[in-house]
Amino acid sequence: MLFICTDPTAPEYVAAEDNIEEWAAEVEARGIARHGDRLRPVEDATTVKVRAGELVVTDGPFAETKEWVAGYDIIACADLDEAIEVASKHPMARFGKIEIRPVWPFGS
Repeated sequence: MLFICTDPTAPEYVAAEDNIEEWAAEVEARGIARHGDRLRPVEDATTVKVRAGELVVTDGPFAETKEWVAGYDIIACADLDEAIEVASKHPMARFGKIEIRPVWPFGS
């Protein structure tokens, strides 16, 4: 899974350099795309937790940070090297950052 994250230290976003359609077409053509989407801004987040048997619901993100997860892509790559190569072509690798995290199916 690719977590598409903002990064306040990254170069400023330039819409003309955002080639997300090309990136999506490439991963689709390679047959490795499974699903992906943007996420609503952190202001629209709700955090849910249970502490001492009590439900606690708060507005906002799970962490106090200037970085936030802006979207995700689920891809099926042969190995980490391929995932890195795919992630490096995503426009947010330039304007933000991409966290690659393998899924961990239950029962394995």
